Amino acid sequence: MAHNVTLIPGDGIGPEVTRAAVRIVEASGVKIEWETINAGSEAFQKYGEYIPKELSRSIERTGIGLKGPITTPIGGGFASINVALRKQFELYANFRPVKSLPSLPTRYPSVDLVIVRENTEGQYSGIEHEVVPGVVEALKVITEKASLRIAKFAFEFARREKRKRIHAIHKANIMKMSDGLFLRCCRDIAKDYPEITYGEHIIDNTCMQLVMNPYQYDVLVMENLYGDIISDLCAAFVGGLGLVPGANLGHTCAIFEAVHGSAPDIAGKDMANPTAVLQSAILMLRHIKETEAADRVHAALEKTYKEKLHLTRDVGGAAGTSEFTDALIANLESVAVATG
Repeated sequence: MAHNVTLIPGDGIGPEVTRAAVRIVEASGVKIEWETINAGSEAFQKYGEYIPKELSRSIERTGIGLKGPITTPIGGGFASINVALRKQFELYANFRPVKSLPSLPTRYPSVDLVIVRENTEGQYSGIEHEVVPGVVEALKVITEKASLRIAKFAFEFARREKRKRIHAIHKANIMKMSDGLFLRCCRDIAKDYPEITYGEHIIDNTCMQLVMNPYQYDVLVMENLYGDIISDLCAAFVGGLGLVPGANLGHTCAIFEAVHGSAPDIAGKDMANPTAVLQSAILMLRHIKETEAADRVHAALEKTYKEKLHLTRDVGGAAGTSEFTDALIANLESVAVATG
């Protein structure tokens, strides 16, 4: 049976890297019917809307999206498409696994962290207004409902995957009410998971501790803005945002996305590394219960990195997007023979 998936190519290098991921997923043997609809400035030119109604209807119908990077204007222009989609479909959990790839030299080898980020409220929601000229107010909204929900998501994930430790990251020493509420919710949920060691670290200390010794952490759960910052910091441990996946998960929908920028300077030049969106597609395959295919694609990805023969320039190679994709598909076939 074919799965229906909404494909959002994005802009800049988005169409190239999503095209590569689609080729690899299809080479795995999983049957997917792709509904391709874009968002952002390109969609506005075609539909007169940054998030077209056709896209919303498609995601409601399929329940699954795979998304490339979309440029968000800085200090003006339209609001973040990512934030809008998360709010629209109540994608309350942002899930960012950060794991080292083989044979890729980094300052910290063998990193294996998971950042779980509340995705619908807090400062990152962009609720702000001008009080009077020259004075802008931004609102940070923290609710018990959302805090309990994200804490439970983190602990359920840790139990299912046999993770040993969870740290709640906060600034409750200063924001005693908002972050204090978040912490109380995490503590309440932690009581139901006695097999998991629970700890709490202040956000600024967490940044220092991560840089000094990332191995002391396993799963980190936090509010929206803290998660945006910490997940990018942790991506640096394994080579950068071009290598790590992202998932936005809700009760009825899920959107899997590359978390890096759209890199318009190299768009159309067959230079982009599709690893991040491919890793996101692997998460998508697991989500739709295509576990065997996900395992094979991941094994082929690791084999491609181990061989070092067809890597893109950002990770020390000389290959283009298409060459990297061809090599990975060839490895996928050999992995299938070896495991089949």
